[in-house]
Amino acid sequence: MKFEELLLDAGGFGRFQVFTLLLLAIPRTTIPLHFLLNNFLAVVPPHRCALPDLEGFGNLTEEELLLISIPREPDGTFSSCRMYGEPQWHLLENYTWGPPNNSTWRPSKNSTWETPGASTCGPPNAFTVQSCQHGWTYDHSQFTSTIATQWDLVCEKKWLNKASSTFFFIGVTVGAIFIGYLSDRYGRRTMLLVCCVFTLLFEMAAAVSVNYLMFAIFRSLSGMSLSGFPIIIPALGVEWVDMKHNTLAGFLGNVWGCIGIMLLSLVAYLIRDWRWLLIAVTCPYILAIISIWWLPESARWLLTKGKMQEAHDLLVRCSSMNGQAQLPPSINTEVLGKIAEEEHTDTHYSYFDLFRNPVLRKISICTGIVWFCMSFTYYGISLNISGFGVDMYLTQFIYGAIEMPFILSIYILMDKYGRRRSLAWPMLITGFSLGINVIIPVSLGALRTTVAAVGKGFSVSAGMAAFMCTIELYPTVLRQNGMGYNIFISRIGVSVAPLILLLDEVWKFLPQVIFSSAATVCGLAAFCLPETFNKQLPETVKDTEKARNESSNTMGNPQDVVRMQKF
Repeated sequence: MKFEELLLDAGGFGRFQVFTLLLLAIPRTTIPLHFLLNNFLAVVPPHRCALPDLEGFGNLTEEELLLISIPREPDGTFSSCRMYGEPQWHLLENYTWGPPNNSTWRPSKNSTWETPGASTCGPPNAFTVQSCQHGWTYDHSQFTSTIATQWDLVCEKKWLNKASSTFFFIGVTVGAIFIGYLSDRYGRRTMLLVCCVFTLLFEMAAAVSVNYLMFAIFRSLSGMSLSGFPIIIPALGVEWVDMKHNTLAGFLGNVWGCIGIMLLSLVAYLIRDWRWLLIAVTCPYILAIISIWWLPESARWLLTKGKMQEAHDLLVRCSSMNGQAQLPPSINTEVLGKIAEEEHTDTHYSYFDLFRNPVLRKISICTGIVWFCMSFTYYGISLNISGFGVDMYLTQFIYGAIEMPFILSIYILMDKYGRRRSLAWPMLITGFSLGINVIIPVSLGALRTTVAAVGKGFSVSAGMAAFMCTIELYPTVLRQNGMGYNIFISRIGVSVAPLILLLDEVWKFLPQVIFSSAATVCGLAAFCLPETFNKQLPETVKDTEKARNESSNTMGNPQDVVRMQKF
């Protein structure tokens, strides 16, 4: 007897499963609120070098002061990072050599400029340009405060601004290594609670940071705790449903993610100060911590650990909520004990077991390539919401809204064509969309945003297929290790994505070319994965080997996939 049969005896997919999936919706919705938060925390508003007080320059207006103090860029705008070493009086219209109102002119106490004389009133080409000497002046019309304005992360320090996202995802990467293992060791529910508590603490600490170093450290630590959410939540949801509803569980999880993306655009639009914004998106974890009180542990995991009584109690609860008048004979500790004994649940597994077995080794290599390229591409698009010529809030909302129809489409297609093709083809289309954007003129901002949004929609639909495929490929005894490994690989890609965006200084479209190539590689690698559609979740490594042998002659034919045998 397999766990699938126990679920059917306990009422199949009923109110218990719906209740569990709804409880998981709370922490699932918060994931994009933090993963994409840097789009608004680290915005760099228009800025220029700060100048000495206007009072020190007699009757000069602000426009005239800018004219003699700040050089212009080729497009006619004032430079953001440079200033003249000395006032360029000759640039004033109808000005004859010498400062205006010379008898009253005095330099500001903050100014390093000298009183005008021969050195400042020479020929027009006698001037020097230097970096900002008095800090920067920012346009606060759109943002009250960001980390860029808080700690002057512009010009020579702009890489620190981009790196803030990289530091966060490095934390996510490191956390994925440990949380996947700990979740398989101590349970899904326990580790989800730990992740919620530490995320709440670390993000609140980041919101009150007094310097950039403190902010970077606590955001990295929060990334470590947040890494557990995409590992634990999908697996816990799928492990409580039968194979006919696996796709539905994955679909609902992605719907909550889309809602989270759209909520982020709304919250960021209403709150323009980075500290209060960070606090606002962190407060929902209080509700998530409370909701975990009613969240059931995975009975599949309990069986693999030999905890028959706890698994029995949860199955009784499941049966009762699903309207079973009497407990089925199969739900008793003796039967559960036999299942646990058959599964050899006394064995402890680690990440090394993902590569010891030839079948699992091939699966792990292929999924690693898929997850790296897929996440690299998805966040490369998501973190570039200001790069397509449309309002950033609207772009963020469009990015979230466009995912809904794509997720619904992939939900239908996965049950018709299988997981493998539903993963491969959307990523190939994403690569094509990003490639097309390279040749679309920058002046057509709306069209570029539309094409990018379509590419993002296909990438998120591929992400749903990747989650489902990965969860269904790895056995229960290694599922969280497998998810942890792939999340770790994917976060390496995510960590690199913000830095790739800096390559636009080499060539404006170079980042898009790189992301397009990565999406294409992802699609090709996905074709190397075995199909998992219409199969029970494997419980042991032997189940995975058996499934691979049974499907080796049917992979690639959608009609045959539908007729695949159960484990």
